[in-house]
Amino acid sequence: MTTDPVATAPPESRGVVTLGETLALFAASGPGSLRSGAEFDFRIGGAESNVAIGLSRLGVPVAWFGRVGTDSFGDEIVRSLRGEGVEVHAVRDPLLRTGVMVKERRTPLHQQVSYYRAGSAGSALSAADIDDAVLAAAGVLHVTGITPALSASAAAAVNHAIAVARAAGVLVSMDVNYRAGLWSITEASERLGRLLPQVDLLFAGPEEAELFVDADPDLEVLAGSIAALGPREVVIKNGAAGATAFVDGEYRSATPPQVPVVDTVGAGDAFVAGYLTALLEGKSTEHRLEFACIAGAFACMATGDWEGAASRADLELLALADPVLR
Repeated sequence: MTTDPVATAPPESRGVVTLGETLALFAASGPGSLRSGAEFDFRIGGAESNVAIGLSRLGVPVAWFGRVGTDSFGDEIVRSLRGEGVEVHAVRDPLLRTGVMVKERRTPLHQQVSYYRAGSAGSALSAADIDDAVLAAAGVLHVTGITPALSASAAAAVNHAIAVARAAGVLVSMDVNYRAGLWSITEASERLGRLLPQVDLLFAGPEEAELFVDADPDLEVLAGSIAALGPREVVIKNGAAGATAFVDGEYRSATPPQVPVVDTVGAGDAFVAGYLTALLEGKSTEHRLEFACIAGAFACMATGDWEGAASRADLELLALADPVLR
């Protein structure tokens, strides 16, 4: 492996390593403002672990690094991820509690997500929590823009992971995942912008792309402009309208299949899992985008952050003319 990786994973890759915060998730069972006696479904959720589950279901070996409390929420996070086939490296913090996320469905069409993560175990993630040997043996390191916003130690963990990955020739992937509740546009632009020269593959929505470059309705212009800042491969995710990628000086686009939409939360993470899967398999840019769009669309047909992530057999269902299996 070289110390200056291009946007392609080495053939001997063991898969993907990711790191970040996973929270306990309480999702309101029905629409409307919360009242005493409201019913909730208890789940887990986090951008990086959502991607990890998506990758595992698609057959990709994946390891997740994080920090959780020694509470029941932390127990469930570890249990759920391991149950999904993810290699879990979780520091159990006896002093800090696991963070919590609450989802309200204000109307049948609108959700509101509230985070209770200040001082949480996940926000205390540090460079010392990462096993460099595991990371150096991976094909891809995947991080998001959420983790650097959590705390100084979490930001240091991301910086450390990227440095280890680059030294080992591991491809560095980053999904911007901008969260306005964590930091301002200015701060995110400055701090994530400093990471761009060290990133090989960047995922961003059109508005997230504007953290780094001037706004432009042309997704090819956005992708190309970001690539000029460092990443050799840039993918602009645009929901139901599809995605555009800039790779090796060329542009490619794809659109997802039409599906009945139940919940779009987690679709972007499923898209990333699909794209990284095809990348690790050495597929063309066109195939990566098409596979990612199908994976993202499939996730929209179920509720939850990761519950709708597809297996390979699941994805084949979208190509069937007869919806009844016999």
